[in-house]
Amino acid sequence: MLKAVKINMEYLEQPVGLGGIPWFGWILESDRKNVVQKSYQLQIADDLRFERILYDSGVVESEESVHVEVPWEKTEGQGIQIGEKGKAWREIQSCREYFVRVRVSDGVEESPYSDTASFVTGILDRSEWKADFITAEEETDSGKSGSTCLKKRISLDGEVESAWVCGTALGLYRLFINGEKAGEDEMTPGWTSYQKHLCYQTYDVTDLLKEGENVLEVMLGAGWYKGKMGFLLLRNNYGTRTAFLMQMTVRYRDGREETFVTDESWQGRPGPVTFSEIYDGEWYDARLESEEYESEGIGEAGRVAEGTPGRDAGEGQEKEGTARESENVGEWKKVSGIAFPKEALTAQPGSRVRKMEKLQAQKVILTPEKETVIDFGQNLTGWVHFQVQATRGCEIVLKCFETLDAQGNVYTANLRSAKQEIHYICKGGGPEEYHPLFTFMGFRYVQVLQWPGEVKAEDFSAFALYSQMEQTGTFQCSHPLVNRLQQNILWGLKGNFLDIPTDCPQRDERVGWTGDAQIFCRTACWLMNTYTFFRKWLKDVAADQTPEGGVPHVVPDIISGKEENDWLLSQGTHSAAAWADVAVINPWTMYLTFGDKTILEEQYESMRKWIDFMKEHSTDYIWNYRLQFGDWVALDAEEGSYFGATPNDLTCTAYFAYSTGLFVKIAKILDRQEDAARYDALHDRIVEKFRRTFFKEDGTMTAQTQTAHIVALYFDLVPEVFRAQTARRLTELLEKENGHLVTGFVGTPYFCHALSRNGYVKEAYDLLLKEDFPSWLYQVKMGATTVWEHWDGMKPDGTMWSPDMNSFNHYAYGAVGDWLYRVVLGMEIDEKDPGYHHSIISPQTGDAFDFAEGSYESVYGTLKVRWEKGETEDIRRLWITVPHNTTGEIRLEKGAGEIRADGLEFALKEGIPTARCGSGEWEIVYRKSLCI
Repeated sequence: MLKAVKINMEYLEQPVGLGGIPWFGWILESDRKNVVQKSYQLQIADDLRFERILYDSGVVESEESVHVEVPWEKTEGQGIQIGEKGKAWREIQSCREYFVRVRVSDGVEESPYSDTASFVTGILDRSEWKADFITAEEETDSGKSGSTCLKKRISLDGEVESAWVCGTALGLYRLFINGEKAGEDEMTPGWTSYQKHLCYQTYDVTDLLKEGENVLEVMLGAGWYKGKMGFLLLRNNYGTRTAFLMQMTVRYRDGREETFVTDESWQGRPGPVTFSEIYDGEWYDARLESEEYESEGIGEAGRVAEGTPGRDAGEGQEKEGTARESENVGEWKKVSGIAFPKEALTAQPGSRVRKMEKLQAQKVILTPEKETVIDFGQNLTGWVHFQVQATRGCEIVLKCFETLDAQGNVYTANLRSAKQEIHYICKGGGPEEYHPLFTFMGFRYVQVLQWPGEVKAEDFSAFALYSQMEQTGTFQCSHPLVNRLQQNILWGLKGNFLDIPTDCPQRDERVGWTGDAQIFCRTACWLMNTYTFFRKWLKDVAADQTPEGGVPHVVPDIISGKEENDWLLSQGTHSAAAWADVAVINPWTMYLTFGDKTILEEQYESMRKWIDFMKEHSTDYIWNYRLQFGDWVALDAEEGSYFGATPNDLTCTAYFAYSTGLFVKIAKILDRQEDAARYDALHDRIVEKFRRTFFKEDGTMTAQTQTAHIVALYFDLVPEVFRAQTARRLTELLEKENGHLVTGFVGTPYFCHALSRNGYVKEAYDLLLKEDFPSWLYQVKMGATTVWEHWDGMKPDGTMWSPDMNSFNHYAYGAVGDWLYRVVLGMEIDEKDPGYHHSIISPQTGDAFDFAEGSYESVYGTLKVRWEKGETEDIRRLWITVPHNTTGEIRLEKGAGEIRADGLEFALKEGIPTARCGSGEWEIVYRKSLCI
């Protein structure tokens, strides 16, 4: 039976808070093969029964089931209307829920209408914002990081039909209505370049309101906005006072509508979080919780003694208000307004941070140093949660950290100055529960420094905290260490995709390094639906570019203009090769993954400016500029250096060529033919100069490093006549290191690809499967549960790399995950028909695994591959599932013979047995012994 399922809006299911009219998509289900959609009919209504249909496409003859747009127009100050020429246009209003359904035909049968999906609009026109930012802080509070609480009583004089809140903050916020938290999001509104791009969130609060009096309360924390951040540990990077903005639209059953906003009629005072910062943790005094409402056992508004709200966050100062009894409770006082540009406000309908997995503590450890430690068994980013019963005023102190040292004792040196502590003052009178509110930690272990009575594992759990995204990829094979590596890569993503792509989640850094995000992007797209996540972050990449087009090392950019006292950043804060190329490579990767031109259009000017920046600062097409990280932390670096041996001129110019080549493709896709021609000519000149500069006449490269050969091969910069020689030389350089890599950030992501693309599949497998240092599996054998920053972050004897830069949750080297999907499973995107609308399936099975299997949830449905060895070592059995409304091209290994495949016809294509297929399940058997 034909069905349309998983209706989505901009790749989100049931999104809340869209800033405009979305595009639509759906997935086809059928028990038949070779299903291709022939037509669809899409309807939008403002009621669940579709009695008031606002838009009906009619039967549209089209194969499109992804990125389906409806006609709409927007008039400033008059909202958005949808419709078609010749028909009445209907208004789409802010803060309303709309319902969608679709039915399809494939020429054989027609589906019924799909299950109803819905989307909710945010504020569609900036002129509709009536709220103002308000604060309870004074100018003199710039050095404090305690919470403040805001309150407003409102009266509703009728039965509520619907109510929607749009809210955001300068800082972090938690909104409560009648004591119940609005929404499931955490760490809102996240971290952006606030003055240019501030996200607001939309929540359904209908069920939280009642007829009569209602209490709105908000707790604010310093967060990224005014807390200590960056390499110089400076605070107030965006402002000196936290503030909140909210607009609530209430619709009554009798048709009336009422709007409630933040203004100076609200009241405020300090709250029970007396100190909270991203690096250092949180101090919470439960005695200061609101007596009016107490839910979740964590307090929603606070009372503090006058003159003791929070503390100055300067180094070495005490946290005030954390260990003293609450007396002479301060009164609520009038708030004040804060000016902020409303044009920066942007809807955030998805990828919001939430509590995800809950892990129970596995055991309590008593270390040789007599330290009491909780082990959760998994390195993660998030919160420790505990339950306790103690007397009023009892203080609990916990410290989060990643690993034990060689002797099995607490090891925190790699946190640098970050404290990662929790201080909790009990209110007494019964059981209490707590987890932090305005910070997060990177940890596997928790040291219990103060606790009333016996420490029991059952009293402790942990929440993983990261941006909510659908998991899209699975991988499994016969090698248990590779399976653990795959899990480590996934946990590394979860630990570092907390609103922005950070480098690490534990030390006093946790910033959006562009290089890490660039090299991991393709792997991330296999593992999770990252479209909304990266789309949001790439807006800040563009917003934070220099006027000349330079791309900051970290985004949001909190280092430019503050670098004079840092030995490294004083050399430059933007425009490093591989780092800054995120401006081009990540939008391109999004386009390949989703087949969506929108992100290319949105980022086009940012990309062009970056290419122009490189051109402007190149000399005869050789590019280099100020501070370059090069092949960062490569093992061929000089003793004591983090900079790999591959020359910066080579890596910079290689990326100059690669990004320019991608930009040419993008310009053609967007029909910018003039740009395409101009930058194509530029690309040719860069490639020619690269070849003349970095290759000798005999074909050898001037730089005899693994990374030099990798980027030349992967970026297609090798003269064709020298390709085989260059690939062979790469294997020689690998053998010179006894089969080990010595690459860093630039070379590692592409190493296995450079080998397997050039006929060295066995060598690529061998490299992946090395178990001694340096290798991916060395970390696994050492007990890693995430990917490390250094190949030998922990040495075989348990000693550590230098603590100044030694993260045990650093996803960058997990970029090898891309090779597992694209080569071991053989799932590949066709650039000419992206988004897996036409997939290329070409597994390179090697001899190391008995089987491998995996899946990817594309925008069209599930693509699956499984292969296994047959009854003899040289037989391969291959099962492939191709999503409906898509096609595939199956390419077997070169030289494969004795092929058996019902319904498929194989023919040689460039010497490779190849067959085209439609949707459905396919089984193939072939003999690999004939492969050459």
